[in-house]
Amino acid sequence: MDVLDARLLAASAKPDGLPPPMFAEVAFAGRSNVGKSSLINMLARRHKLVRTSQTPGSTRVVQIFRLKLRGAEMDFVDLPGYGYASRSKAERKSWGPMIENFLSNRAGLRAVLVLVDARRGVEPDDEELLSFLDSIGIRGIVVLTKCDKLGANERRTMIARFTREGRTAIATSSSNATGRDELWKIILDAASITLPA
Repeated sequence: MDVLDARLLAASAKPDGLPPPMFAEVAFAGRSNVGKSSLINMLARRHKLVRTSQTPGSTRVVQIFRLKLRGAEMDFVDLPGYGYASRSKAERKSWGPMIENFLSNRAGLRAVLVLVDARRGVEPDDEELLSFLDSIGIRGIVVLTKCDKLGANERRTMIARFTREGRTAIATSSSNATGRDELWKIILDAASITLPA
């Protein structure tokens, strides 16, 4: 996958503060500290496109990144993390409606990658998000992060569970690029993008 250019297009705490979509969009969602920033950087083949942090909840706004591929353009959307973010309770509470509003009303949105820490498994917040996506007809794709911390058998067992439930699931690791090419195929398919051979 050739990513010719990748840049931050916009960031806003309110969906109506974002520019209207011009290209297919794929959103990244998950608990705080699940590795969203690292995964986006890995897919874009950029070390510092998205700022990574050891502090959970550092993404506090919706960020849109424009990626120019060889033969197409698309946008990645980084949503604020949910869960145990070290922000005020009121601030964390405000993210829920903002994210739901974005997911429900964003015309360019084609799929949501729901990131799950492979060591922790799916937690109630993740299940709630997947159910919400089902209810609004948006494809939810489970992305298991930090899979380098698990053995091969553990990864297969986790993926098999989601397959039985009829969901797409893929094992990834940003530290060694595990799953990058496979995930790109899934993203392009969800975005209805066919690249030239």
